[in-house]
Amino acid sequence: MAVSQVQQSSMVLVFDGGPDDEGNAIKKRKSFNNVKSDATPDQLYTVAQVLTALQQYPLILIERNDTSEING
Repeated sequence: MAVSQVQQSSMVLVFDGGPDDEGNAIKKRKSFNNVKSDATPDQLYTVAQVLTALQQYPLILIERNDTSEING
């Protein structure tokens, strides 16, 4: 049976950068690497809210990206 183990985790904050010249939405992204793999969604949300207060643009999305190693 294959087993998956998280090797690396990052958090990405996506901000609303406003419209471009043609009216299309601009999304600005900020990545934070080396997030603890055992961090809970509530913990990441709390950190994201604190970081958002320091940003110029309004937050529209919080993403968590995990990289896993699968062994058989």
